[in-house]
Amino acid sequence: MAVELDLTVRPIPAGTDITEDIDLRGEVCPYTFVKSKLALEEMEVGQTLRLILDHLPAVDNCPRSFKNEGQEIIGVEPINDEEWAVVVRKVHD
Repeated sequence: MAVELDLTVRPIPAGTDITEDIDLRGEVCPYTFVKSKLALEEMEVGQTLRLILDHLPAVDNCPRSFKNEGQEIIGVEPINDEEWAVVVRKVHD
């Protein structure tokens, strides 16, 4: 049974201040979320983390997992045919 992915584009607002980037190209789930969560934990509340992903399940899973943890998803959008950007704002520790 195939799992349906949510690859809905949610444009990242122009002028969004990106505090830190994490390049997760070549990584697969669950490592994409684990590594990005560890990076976000080191950041201050209000700062933003941009994930660069090329694993489609991670484009679905990372935003959903961060939302479930109470963080804010600023946007999800393709960079090119193979890569996506996901921007997360740290709302709480």
